[in-house]
Amino acid sequence: MEEGQGRQGPGPRWKKGKDAKDFAAVAAAKPMSRIVAKLQASLKDSEAMAILSGDGGDAILAIGRKQAKLLNRAAFGRHIENAGEEERQWFQLRPEEVFFLCHALKCISVQSENKKQMDEAQLWDLFTSTSEPFPEMYKAYQHLRLKNWVVKSGLQYGADFVAYRHHPALVHSEFAVIIVPEGKEFGSRCGRLQVWSDLLCALRASGSVAKTLLVLTISTKGCDLASSDCLGQLIVHERAITRWIPQQCREQHEKPQREEANGDVQIQKPCSEDASKEEREETREGVAFSYWGVILSFTILSSLLVYKLKF
Repeated sequence: MEEGQGRQGPGPRWKKGKDAKDFAAVAAAKPMSRIVAKLQASLKDSEAMAILSGDGGDAILAIGRKQAKLLNRAAFGRHIENAGEEERQWFQLRPEEVFFLCHALKCISVQSENKKQMDEAQLWDLFTSTSEPFPEMYKAYQHLRLKNWVVKSGLQYGADFVAYRHHPALVHSEFAVIIVPEGKEFGSRCGRLQVWSDLLCALRASGSVAKTLLVLTISTKGCDLASSDCLGQLIVHERAITRWIPQQCREQHEKPQREEANGDVQIQKPCSEDASKEEREETREGVAFSYWGVILSFTILSSLLVYKLKF
């Protein structure tokens, strides 16, 4: 799933801009990897600080207008309308986004609600205590984000995430992502999609909204999920699953047959016309033969009658 390359599936569905603007060309001219790199450098220079909310999940990031523009173009967080300051912009970040900017990109610092500085270990302890599946959810988020896919919540589509090829304003999401952990370390969370009916429901739900179902299996060979060091030992397996629709496949195979049948009809039509011509010619020849036969018969009878009259 590299940037600019699609997996097996329907492919990207680019949105239509004003005056038929080509959003695919816009995305190609400004790849997501370049935007994220600019954002990373800008946030480091400005020493951006995110403040955790009271429930220990989301965080609020206050940044300047330049950083806000880059953060929006990189599709991180959700902009919060503020009526007070014009030079400062506020964004709400999800836990996966907070830890990605802090741990993977190392471009922001994080404070608790009481203004206490928090390191990566403290953040990991907080996020795993408030959300049990955070280790596998973050690993999947990081896996896709490092491959330059834009990752957003897939709750409205019955999935964990949805993946966009570029900014959601330019293109529709391409994949509905479901995370499936494997290993005794994940406990009871390993039961997802083990029943055929669950997989079929997820497949039909993603297909009904024109998305390919992407199952990310997170496996491990024994690591301690209580520490962020486990991220290097977690392995991600990608599986894109699509439905096989017999009607469509049958129609695709029947279409050439119908074309061949039409060709046969077109071939048979001239043949029938040739046969009709031959029949008409034979009929004319038969009529002509009968005509000359009558004349010959009349001539013979006339000759015999004259011969008898003479004698």
